[in-house]
Order: sequence, then C-alpha cells, then structure tokens
Amino acid sequence: MSRMIATVGFALIMTALTITSVGADEPAIGEPATGEDQASPADDRAQRISNYLSGAKFVGKFTVDGKQDAAPKTEEYTISKCEKLAEKDLYRLTARIKYGDVDSEIPMDLPILFAGNTPVITLNSLSLPGMGTFSARVLIHDGRYSGTWQHDKVGGHLFGKIVKE
Repeated sequence: MSRMIATVGFALIMTALTITSVGADEPAIGEPATGEDQASPADDRAQRISNYLSGAKFVGKFTVDGKQDAAPKTEEYTISKCEKLAEKDLYRLTARIKYGDVDSEIPMDLPILFAGNTPVITLNSLSLPGMGTFSARVLIHDGRYSGTWQHDKVGGHLFGKIVKE
C-alpha cells in the first residue's frame, strides 16, 4: 500500500511539474512576449516552463482519502529535464523517483494546460508500466503546487513547494 501511495504521489508530482513565476526579469506566464526578435507568446511560455522545471525538486506531502486521522506522508521528486513536444500542450518530463527499493528515472509525456496564466498538469488515466494507472490535476502557483490524485480506487491530495536544484 505504501509503495502504491508513493507511486501515486510520484505520478502526481510529475503532473505538478510546471511553473510558477520564472523570474523577475521574465514576463509572467500568460503575458505576451515583447521585442522584435521574440518568439510567439506560446513558444516563449513553453520555453520558460521547460527551463523552470528542468532541475526542479518538488518537496511536499500527500494525503489518502478515508485516512483523515493519518498525518500526510512526505514526498520528494526531482525533475531532471522538461522539454516541449510538437503536440499542442504536451511536454516530456523526466523525473527521478526514490522510495523503498525503487530508484529510477522515468520519462512521461504530459499535458500542461493553463487556467489564465496558472499551469495545471492534467493526467487522464495515464498508465505507467509496473506502477498502475493514474489520474490527477495539479496546479502550480508562486513556488508551490497542490492538487488531487487518483490511483484505481485510492486517491487524495498533494501539496508542497518547488525548489531549484
């Protein structure tokens, strides 16, 4: 059960891997790019997301529905690389997960959608070989992430902060 929960947490954190604010010298996500030689706003946003997530660590906690009396469990995931794919809103996130005897790096192709300028990672019945099938909604804002996760009949919430390695 704890391996399944950690796996779910990993899938959700992977989902949560997007951006908050990229830096004071860059426009906020969703704002148009400026300057004659700038890429389109969508290309600029995709590049900033990729840069922000590459080398990011998600450090937080997750809960399990039906276990309200239990303290949230700790989770930590490192995204080694994020790259925009050709398909609209699709990114390849390569992340390292460590729990129990598992220590592996997994690439996942995930949609990152936007609610205004807030990124939301969306998993719809994503099957991860050897781990199971996951669904999740994770949003990123101001250096933090939060969302919901589901693995078969088990689900819950996740939340935490995003730090650069």
